[in-house]
Formats: sequence, C-alpha cells, structure tokens
Amino acid sequence: MPYSHRKVLFSVIPVLVIFLREGVEASLIIAILLAYLNRVGLRKHFADVFLGVGAALVLATVGGVIAYLTVREYDGSTAQTIFETITYLVAAGAMTYMTFWMRGHARGLSGELQSRADAAVSGGARLGLAVLAFQAVGREGLETVVFTLAIAFSTTGQSTLIGAAIGLAISLCIAFAIYRLGHRINLGRFFAVIGALLMVFGAGLLANAVQNMQELHWIPFGTQVLWNTGGVLSEDGTLGDIAHSFLGYAQSPTLLQTLVYVVYLALALVFFLRRRPAQAPARRTASAA
Repeated sequence: MPYSHRKVLFSVIPVLVIFLREGVEASLIIAILLAYLNRVGLRKHFADVFLGVGAALVLATVGGVIAYLTVREYDGSTAQTIFETITYLVAAGAMTYMTFWMRGHARGLSGELQSRADAAVSGGARLGLAVLAFQAVGREGLETVVFTLAIAFSTTGQSTLIGAAIGLAISLCIAFAIYRLGHRINLGRFFAVIGALLMVFGAGLLANAVQNMQELHWIPFGTQVLWNTGGVLSEDGTLGDIAHSFLGYAQSPTLLQTLVYVVYLALALVFFLRRRPAQAPARRTASAA
C-alpha cells in the first residue's frame, strides 16, 4: 500500500473515535426518547424528535465547515497557530468535563430525559420535544466540531471525512441496538474504554498547546528539549504522524510539554478509572411492628 494511502487510513483513527464517542452519546439520548415515546404510545411525536435532530446536525455541520474554511485561509500564519492553540485548550477542557460528566450522570440520564419528555408532551407543546432533541444533539455536535477542529490541521480533509463517516455509522448501529435491546448493552464499559482513550487524546492536545505557546513565546520557560527520537519514530512517517495526532507524540518534546502531558494523563486516568464507592442501602424509616 502506498505511503499516502497508509497515512489516510491510519489518520482517520482520531476522528473516528471522536465521532464514535459523541455519536453514541447523542444517539443514546435520542434512542431513550424514542423508546419512551414508543412505550407510552406516542409514536406520533417521533417526527418532532427527528426535526430537532435534523436542525442540530445542519447547524453543527454548517458551523464546522465555515470555521474550518475560515481558518484555512490563514494556513501557516501566526493567526492559525493562535487559533489552534485556543482550540486545543478548549477541546481538552471540554473533553475532560464531558467525559467525567457522562460517567457521573449516565445512570440517571434515562429518568431525567423521560421527565423532560413528559413535561413537553403534557404541556401540549410538541415543539418542546424538538427543542429537547435539538439541545441534546446540538451540544454533542458543538463538542464534535471543537474536537475535530483541534486535529483537522494535522490530518487531511479526506481522513476527516472518512473517520467521521465510519464513526457515525458505528454509533448509529449502537443506537439501534440500544433502542431494541435497552439495558442488555453494557454502556458503562463502553464509555469507560472510550473515555480513557479520550483522556490520552486530551493529554496530547494540552502538550500540543504548550508547544504552540512556546513557539509563540507566550511561555518562555521549560523550553529545554529532553530528547530527539526522530531517528526511531519520525513525526513525518506514518506511525509517527498517527502517534502525534492521536497520542500527542513529539519527537523533540520540551520539559514543560512532557510535564503537562504526564501530570494531566496520570491525574485524569486515576480519577476516571477509580471505582466509585457503592451506595449504602437506604435506612429503614420505621421499625418493624
């Protein structure tokens, strides 16, 4: 296989994981809504949910394309470096927050959505269901745009499209399985694995942000280069490019880059993967007669 084809093939992985993770979360919310409406005999409101989903997808897609094309006009300039740096920081922060949020709220998500759906239907406002679906998918769409922009400049447009298509296709299959099988799917384990991968990706984003800020002379300290592994694994090669895009690999990392990467990854994984303490059983409120 030619080098260019291998690079496209392997560089789809970061985008695929992002779209898979965000697509599953958005699809999970929609699947819960549809399953609930079906259970209470309100299939007629499916169209309202799909209206909100369609509007959110259109808005996220158009916004992402406009942002990408606008920044592409400044390719190689200081303005692009600044934009990339800000995007890295925002994406890393949002990725960390939403991963921990989903871990803590996954169990109560179904009940919360059903309560909001009840309120929308009982209030007679069919638009409420569309707005609920729009908010859910729109939030995931916005996160996906930010995360994708954070790596779009280190991959090709073809890689981005292929990774997005595969990730969305897999997430839709999982959503269909959720709709048909419900609780029999171990979503907790899925989000744990994908969340851990995204923590590694987040560490790479922060390391890249530090590198850019040092190149922009915003951070004048910690600039000592620790080593150079370009002869073993070059960032210009296929594996090196994949490692740089997905894992934050740098062949000539600075001291501060390395510290930020190691500290963030260690803390994030320790807190994310640690077992949550089991809840104590509810106390009896009245003694037995």
